[in-house]
Amino acid sequence: MTALHRDRTPGAPDSAPAPEQAFVCSGAGAGKDFVCGIDFGGTKIALATARPDGTILASERLITEAREGAVQAVRRAMAATRELVAHTAATTGGRCVAVGAVSPGIVLPDRILLAPNVPGWQDLALATTLCEGLGLEPERVAVGNDAKAAALAEYRWGALRGADPAILLTVGTGIAAAIVLGGRVLGGANGAAGEIGYLLRGRGDTGFGAGHAPLEEYVSGIGLGARGSELLGREVDAAALFTDPDPQVRTLVDEALDELAVHVANLALTLDVQRIAVTGGLMRSASRVLGAIRARARVAVPFPPVVVRARFLQDAALRGAVSLAAEVLLRSPGSADLASNAGRA
Repeated sequence: MTALHRDRTPGAPDSAPAPEQAFVCSGAGAGKDFVCGIDFGGTKIALATARPDGTILASERLITEAREGAVQAVRRAMAATRELVAHTAATTGGRCVAVGAVSPGIVLPDRILLAPNVPGWQDLALATTLCEGLGLEPERVAVGNDAKAAALAEYRWGALRGADPAILLTVGTGIAAAIVLGGRVLGGANGAAGEIGYLLRGRGDTGFGAGHAPLEEYVSGIGLGARGSELLGREVDAAALFTDPDPQVRTLVDEALDELAVHVANLALTLDVQRIAVTGGLMRSASRVLGAIRARARVAVPFPPVVVRARFLQDAALRGAVSLAAEVLLRSPGSADLASNAGRA
């Protein structure tokens, strides 16, 4: 199967598909049917169609254009999704039988909390928007937090398979820790389990109450870039800091990673985890990131977890969206044949 991979540039026309191209997820048919995943990010929107076992069939990426707000981002994403699904259906002869979508923040039925990067995103009823924009039945749609869904993908198909308890640590633009416990990703009372960006760094921190995410501002890619730019007196990003030979820059990065490792070790101690997989943009410098976490865990945790590179480094959230769609099949009596394949690697 030849997969379609395309980056869509801003300003490209987003005309609605012809009526016959719109799709409705109904019952599963013979083994050609597929699912669709959508990753709504602050800088990009990634789409993919896939087999229920996670095999990607076709994919596309759009620029979010965050400053232009949520409405235009969702409109363009819906148009691109309809087009991608129509392409996959024409290529495979199958149908889309479930859709999963993920977003930063806490995804509630009528709004999204703790996702401030796109104006208007907090007012988005994501599941309803997908149903209306794509002509889907509500039972064929699953939505959730991007980091937690990524952990589901790693547990089902990737580096966390067979490990419980386990953690998927995301270190990139932001940071998060998704916790697998009893074969499920822990949501928490309010859906905020694992939001470690808000962890306090000391007694003087107020954190969320003062509008801050203390650990994220210190350790994440955005936080490192901001502090590195201040140190050097010029604009730099986190990736550049990891390769800069300046001793001051190296110290800045090492201290950030060591602080992250302290908090990860505390999580490992609290949960007695078996395995930690790490994903996200900072894993471009995997040896330094993994080295810091392994070193701290080795001396601080009585039963040190295995710390590994995640299977899905560059598209973890998108794989998570696909895994949510596969989860729909597992709980859908009308899709028994497809559901039987959804959990296989």
